[in-house]
Amino acid sequence: MPIPPRPALSSSTTKLFVLDTNVLMHDPTSLFRFEEHDIYLPMYVLEELDNNKKGMTEVARNARQASRFLDSLVSTIEDKIENGIPLDGLGNKASTGRMFLQTQFITQDLPSTLAHGKSDNAILAVVMHLSKAVTEREVILVSKDINMRIKARALGLEAQDYFNDKVLEDSDLLYSGIKQLPADFWETHGKDMKSGTYNGFTFYQIKGPLCRDMMVNEFVFMENGDDTPFLAVVTEQQDDTATLRTLTDYTHQKHAIWGITARNREQSFVLNLLMNPEIDFVTLLGQAGTGKTLLTLAAGLAQTLESKRYSEIIITRVTVPLGEDIGFLPGTEEEKMNPWMGALDDNLDVLNKSDDESGDWGRAATRDLIRSRIKVKSLNFMRGRTFLNKYLIIDEAQNLTPKQMKALITRAGPGTKVVCMGNIAQIDTPYLSEGSSGLTYVVDRFKGWAHSGHVTLQRGERSRLADHAGEML
Repeated sequence: MPIPPRPALSSSTTKLFVLDTNVLMHDPTSLFRFEEHDIYLPMYVLEELDNNKKGMTEVARNARQASRFLDSLVSTIEDKIENGIPLDGLGNKASTGRMFLQTQFITQDLPSTLAHGKSDNAILAVVMHLSKAVTEREVILVSKDINMRIKARALGLEAQDYFNDKVLEDSDLLYSGIKQLPADFWETHGKDMKSGTYNGFTFYQIKGPLCRDMMVNEFVFMENGDDTPFLAVVTEQQDDTATLRTLTDYTHQKHAIWGITARNREQSFVLNLLMNPEIDFVTLLGQAGTGKTLLTLAAGLAQTLESKRYSEIIITRVTVPLGEDIGFLPGTEEEKMNPWMGALDDNLDVLNKSDDESGDWGRAATRDLIRSRIKVKSLNFMRGRTFLNKYLIIDEAQNLTPKQMKALITRAGPGTKVVCMGNIAQIDTPYLSEGSSGLTYVVDRFKGWAHSGHVTLQRGERSRLADHAGEML
C-alpha cells in the first residue's frame, strides 16, 4: 500500500479522509481544510471533476478551481507522488497533512446488489480497500451526498458530511440581533449609570457582566408590565461596559415610512436599521409573512424618492424554482426576471396606496414613478459591477453560497446600502443547509460590526391562516 507512516505525527492520531467529488465541487478549498490529517483522492474523483468542468455554473467553476489546485500541488513536489503531496506547498500553513492520489488499480468485492461501473460504488470500493489495508489509521469517507454516506455506513465504513463550510451546527444558535434584558437589569448594571440626550435620543452608559455578551448594533428590550417597554440599541461595547441608545418608535403613525408603520417590536427594530444612514449592511431572517420585503421596500422608496439618499433601488435574487422549471423565458434581462419578482409586485400594490382624490390616474402615475426607480437585475451578470449610491436588495438570500454572497456584497461602492433577506428554513439549492447557507455565513461574520445590523423576525403579520400554516405544516 503506497501510504507510508507519517514521520512527524503518530499514525494513531492522524486520520485518512477519502474525499468524494461533490466535496471538491462544493468547496475547492476543502483540500486545505483538514489540518494535520491526510486526504486521499480516488481516480474516479479526478474523472468526475473532468466531466463536470465545462459550463458556467457554480459547480463547473468549482470543478475547474479544484483541478487548478491539484495541478499546482502536483507540479510542486520533488519526491515521488506515491509518498504523498504536502498540502502546504501553495503557501497554505493551516494544513500540515499530505494528499495521496490513487496510483494503483484497486479491486474490492462489493455486494452484488451494488451496480458495478457506477462512480459512487467505485469510490466506496476504494474506501473499503483502504480501511482493510491501513489498519493503523482511521479511514473516513467525506461526502455531501446523503445516500452515499448511508451506503458507506451500511457497508461498515465510516462516513461523515463536510462540516468545514458550516458556520454552526444548530441554527437555533444563530445570532438573532435581539436580546431580552432581565427584570433586575437596572439594579445590577445601572448603579454607576451615566445618561445624556443627543439629537432627540437618550444615551445610557451602563456597566456589568451582561455587557460582555452584547454586540454593537444589537437591539435590547425589557418588558415593564403595563408600562411602555424599554427598547434600545447597543452603540458601543467594551469589556463590561456598554452604551445604549433609545430608538425611534416606528409603530407610531407619526413615524410612518411610505405609509407603513411597524406592527410589532421586531419590525420597529428593522426600520431603525434600514433608516439609519450609518448602517451599510442589513440582514433579515424570518419566515414568510413577517414583513421583510415590505419593510425593506418602504424604507428604500422613502430614502430614494423622498430624502434622495440613494439614486435607485436594485433588486436581485437567485433564480431557483420551487417546482419543475418551466423552461426559458422570453425578453430582456428585466423581463426574464419579472416572473421571479412576484413578491415585488405584491408589495408595491400595498405601498402604492393613494387617497381617493388622486383617482386611477394618480395611482398609475405613482406606480410608474416607483417602477422607474426600481431595477431588477439578474445575479448572473453581477461580476465586475460597482454600485454607487444604490439601495441593493438581495432577496431569497438563503439560496446563495458564501462565495456568491461575497461576490454580491463586494459590488457595493460608496454610499450604497445592502439588504440581505431570506428564510433559512426554505433552502432550495442542493448541497446547502441551514448551517452552510451564505445568509447564515454573513449573519455570523458581520455581527458586532459598527456599520451592520441583523434582526430575526419571529411574528408573522400576513394572516391568521399563513401563521397557522407556518406552525402546523
